[in-house]
Amino acid sequence: MEGAHGANGNMGGTQEDYQVEIAVVEVMHKVVSPPPRSSLDKIKVRLKETFFPDDPFRHFKGQPPKKKWILGAQYLFPILGWAPTYNLSLFKSDVVSGLTIATLAIPQGISYAQLANLPPIIGLYSSFVPPLVYSILGSSRDLAVGPVSIASLIMGSMLRQAANPKTDPYLFLQLAFTSTFFAGIVQASLGIFRLGFIIDFLSKATLTGFMAGAAIIVSLQQLKSMLGIVHFTKQMGLVPVMSSVFHKTDEWSWQTILMGICFLAMLLLARHVSMRRPKLFWVSAGAPLTSVVLSTLLVFLFKAQNHGISIIGHLKSGLNRPSWDKLLFDSTYLGTIMKTGLVTGIISLTEGVAVGRTFASLKDYKVDGNKEMMAIGLMNIVGSCTSCYVTTGAFSRSAVNHQAGCKTALSNIVMSMTVMFTLLFLMPLFVYTPNVVLGAIIIAAVIGLIDVPAAYYLWKMDKIDFIVCLCAFLGVLFVSVQDGLAIAVGISIFRILLQTTRPNIVILGNITGTDIYRNLQHYNDARRVPGFLILAVEAPINFTNTTYLNERITRCIEEEEDVEDNEAGLRFVILDLSAVSTIDTSGVSFLVDLKKSMEKHGLELVLINPMGEVMEKLQRANGVHNFYGVDSLYLTIGEAIISLSALQKESA
Repeated sequence: MEGAHGANGNMGGTQEDYQVEIAVVEVMHKVVSPPPRSSLDKIKVRLKETFFPDDPFRHFKGQPPKKKWILGAQYLFPILGWAPTYNLSLFKSDVVSGLTIATLAIPQGISYAQLANLPPIIGLYSSFVPPLVYSILGSSRDLAVGPVSIASLIMGSMLRQAANPKTDPYLFLQLAFTSTFFAGIVQASLGIFRLGFIIDFLSKATLTGFMAGAAIIVSLQQLKSMLGIVHFTKQMGLVPVMSSVFHKTDEWSWQTILMGICFLAMLLLARHVSMRRPKLFWVSAGAPLTSVVLSTLLVFLFKAQNHGISIIGHLKSGLNRPSWDKLLFDSTYLGTIMKTGLVTGIISLTEGVAVGRTFASLKDYKVDGNKEMMAIGLMNIVGSCTSCYVTTGAFSRSAVNHQAGCKTALSNIVMSMTVMFTLLFLMPLFVYTPNVVLGAIIIAAVIGLIDVPAAYYLWKMDKIDFIVCLCAFLGVLFVSVQDGLAIAVGISIFRILLQTTRPNIVILGNITGTDIYRNLQHYNDARRVPGFLILAVEAPINFTNTTYLNERITRCIEEEEDVEDNEAGLRFVILDLSAVSTIDTSGVSFLVDLKKSMEKHGLELVLINPMGEVMEKLQRANGVHNFYGVDSLYLTIGEAIISLSALQKESA
């Protein structure tokens, strides 16, 4: 129609003009069938687009066998891709960045382990073995691996329901290692079976609210260390935590409070300086280790442990001990273990993949999401057998790694070797490290997770997304960490279901002087075409929405008949299917029944531009029901109106 209309310039003209245009339309623009494909071919295409949208094997096509073996090895072990071309210049950059993130990883590892109710040494173990595994299997150059606050908090809170870390620390440790093993299985399975789209259910809105709520909960948990409280609540909600704080004022220690405020202020000041001047990133990166060193010296010199300052105490030296014998698959705890592994695995995987992709985009290289899932999963499986708990790529450490100028994953190896040196020779130096400083380090680290600008952006852009964000935030604060996440995910899925079961359907009108048809409620210069009701369905048609579509179209017809010029009368209902990507059997039956129903009321249903799969199924249905004729299918709305108007005049 576009070509024919462009030649005539407008919708006007004589009957002869219409006849000429119609003849051109029939020759030039015809709804054609899609190329024939077997059912097996369709299934192959659908499976490929579902599980292999990136077509990871395209590089193997046309390559000799030897090259395919090399490419296969590089695909499984990305280190083989950059190691052969590694040079001294890259090594210098990686050593600097590796040492820099080690200064952050050591105090954070100790702090996050305590957050998970695990011995501090487990946090250091988790910063030694997993980075080595990731450096071999991971595809990100910037991701710095280790424990993270959110996963630590979730693991500690969920496992505490099954075992008390104070009265039964060995059982709690067994549950932590086994949960890490399950987390690794979940993560690796998502990558191996190409199921990464599952983590997409954790939307930006969900994560923004969840992270903010979890950051506040993590910070509130540190009030035990910051105030010197000995008997603190085991619950995670805002109300019980604050109640515990103000009911234990007799346990507050002014020495602890003073030290905590001073070091927290120092850490926040260092963070502020680094944010204002990115070149001074090392100030924020080195602040945690500096705080640990200074506070340890102060406690040692002034014997502060005798004046109300709680300290870590003795930590054993040595490398990771095997822990495969500590994996516990007792049916009594299996449910808790699997649930903890699933939640911590998904959360840590989402954070790791998101962080890796973020920094990859800054350096203009690609990160394979499925390979990252396999790498992180295998990293946690190995970690669970070497006295580590769940780890992933942390945003704070990865940001420091990126700013320090890392070039390859070797920076993780340098960090790991630094942690190894610490485990072997420097552990006695942490005996006098005060717990209050570890609490301050955690608070300073998680404050960055409260993203107020992102929440404001959600409010301005989409109120529903903001509600999802708010529900996640309030759920974490007042219910629990895992329930808050579940509430937000549930609301997001419910929104998707609403969009599927209640698809958008709009009434179109013609923009005067053109053959363009747009939403009447959106475009003021769009006008109704007498005798025609033009509808556009903007979603797939399937069994979940056929009843709604039928009711909605019926209502549109009734409303149109009320406003329609009595002389013209409603004669045709045009259904634009251009935005309908798929249709199922229920959808086809709906169209067949709709056409029959309209014929009984003296109306004719006309379909516009059915796409590939939709057209194919309509043809099959037509072979059985013979429900549409020559004048029931058109390529564009303009062609349909010109042709049907001419036919109506001829019949008149």
